[in-house]
Amino acid sequence: MTAAFIYDRAPFPSCHASTIVETEPGKFLAAWFGGAREGADDVAIWIARFDGRWSAPEKVAEERGRPCWNPVLFRERTKGEVQLYYKAGPSPSTWSGFCKVSADGGRTFGESRILPAGLLGPIKNKPVQFEDGAILAPSSVESYRAWACWVERSTDGGKTWTKHGPIDHPEHAEGVIQPSILRRRDGSLLMLMRSTRRIGQICRAESRDGGLTWSRAEAIDSLPNPNSGIDAVTLADGRHALVYNPTHLGRTPLALALSDDDGRTWRTARVLESEPGEYSYPAVIQAADGGVHTTYTWKRQKIRHQWFTLDELATTA
Repeated sequence: MTAAFIYDRAPFPSCHASTIVETEPGKFLAAWFGGAREGADDVAIWIARFDGRWSAPEKVAEERGRPCWNPVLFRERTKGEVQLYYKAGPSPSTWSGFCKVSADGGRTFGESRILPAGLLGPIKNKPVQFEDGAILAPSSVESYRAWACWVERSTDGGKTWTKHGPIDHPEHAEGVIQPSILRRRDGSLLMLMRSTRRIGQICRAESRDGGLTWSRAEAIDSLPNPNSGIDAVTLADGRHALVYNPTHLGRTPLALALSDDDGRTWRTARVLESEPGEYSYPAVIQAADGGVHTTYTWKRQKIRHQWFTLDELATTA
């Protein structure tokens, strides 16, 4: 295991909601939102680059007079471009979605473009891309009293999208948001979702038609959730990795769990943080060399990066 803060000093006091992508083997790009506090008008999207060490934070996107939220980085495979999605607006119920594109591995980005009304892009966690080039972006909507997950699908590299859902909980209108999408060995898809404290567990849904239709959300009894963000990734060997807060209350500890059976059961592979404080909103990816990388919020003050080899994850710690 290797761990490092992405930065020690920054021109903002508060940060949250990191995302990470491998731009080429061994090189990474991370993004997060930072400003006076979550929801403040000065909150912008910041990035840093990793090539042996992390570069200093740089502001990459802002919407003057409106806070930015939840960046998501994604490397589109057919063109190799890096896409940065983010949201802006006073609160989640008023968000508009935005996208910026980099053709040089995240060194520079083009102008922001706003997504059509009704589309928000990946809401917190990364899209998945299939062999035919189709992209599924896990999304959700938080209205006044109702939460639900959606999937936005593109077959032209992210230029246009169709929207599929909702995926909701049959007993709780204010139920599930911020999904992650996993690919199972039989070709079906598994969605894992954050839930409210009334449900208190990570929820799941499944699709057997490539993400066009989904089952309704149901709680996973073995995976508690304190109304906090999660992320998951399907590894090259078919296992799934999940980073989450394994508690019903608070945002510590933070743990990495693995599933060997397509998400039916999970075991804790590593506890990332266990001290008092907030450790939350993880992102997790697998790199070209097989290593598993995660970034997350550290006490709302910094973004922390931890990574593991597959051998290090082979036994429970």
